[in-house]
Amino acid sequence: MTITMFEASVPSLITMMNGVSHCLEKGATFVKENGLEDRDLTEARLAPDMLPLKSQIYILTDHAKGCMARLTGEENPVYEDREQTIAELKARLVKCMAHVSSFTPAQIDGSENKPINIKIGSYDLNFKGREYLLGFAMPNFYFHVTTAYNILRHKGVPLGKADFFGQ
Repeated sequence: MTITMFEASVPSLITMMNGVSHCLEKGATFVKENGLEDRDLTEARLAPDMLPLKSQIYILTDHAKGCMARLTGEENPVYEDREQTIAELKARLVKCMAHVSSFTPAQIDGSENKPINIKIGSYDLNFKGREYLLGFAMPNFYFHVTTAYNILRHKGVPLGKADFFGQ
């Protein structure tokens, strides 16, 4: 049985963004119950040289929508990275999930050998579609999903493994 490019991308992106949204909801409850402010979580980081929670959300949504754009050739919507509150970050996730959900298998399948070129600083990265999806886009997406979860957990939000998947 073969897995398609659509099956390897859209369902996982949606599932994990739902999980992050669920974790943020638990974060919002934690903030209220402990007399904290949203920024106590949104500005939190695991280490001084790591980006804060809000940036993890910016980047994971950028990877999700960028993946769809690169695989399909559709325009990549620009999100301004201005969200500061938990509610705003959750709204960004909802917007991104709606965007990713709008793609059909017909738009994505067949992109396995599509040339994908990405410029990051002085680096030019060149991939075929399958290599890009499985070796670059999804690992980067999962890194930022996991880091967001870990920041919330580190700050004391009561999360377990099921929460990671939105359960």
